[in-house]
Amino acid sequence: MIFREGDDTIIGEKGSTLSGGQKARISLARALYSNAEIFILDDILSAVDAHVGSFLFNETIKNYLKHKTIVLITHSLNFVQQTDRIYVFQDGRI
Repeated sequence: MIFREGDDTIIGEKGSTLSGGQKARISLARALYSNAEIFILDDILSAVDAHVGSFLFNETIKNYLKHKTIVLITHSLNFVQQTDRIYVFQDGRI
């Protein structure tokens, strides 16, 4: 459990009081902290609004992870033009 000082908010097991966007940002922070060479990011931008998604993409994926291998799985087409390769899956085929 997490308790924020000066606040009555308690976060229970599995982040039960966190929003989807908050959970996505915490998961991304944990992944960044691992400092792995390969990151598989499964639709991390879908749970955040457009402004936050743009910030996360530019500051983390494009900047902080620029020398890493990243597999970004997304339904958000507004970021795909900034990638090196695009693979489209349809009916189980590439």
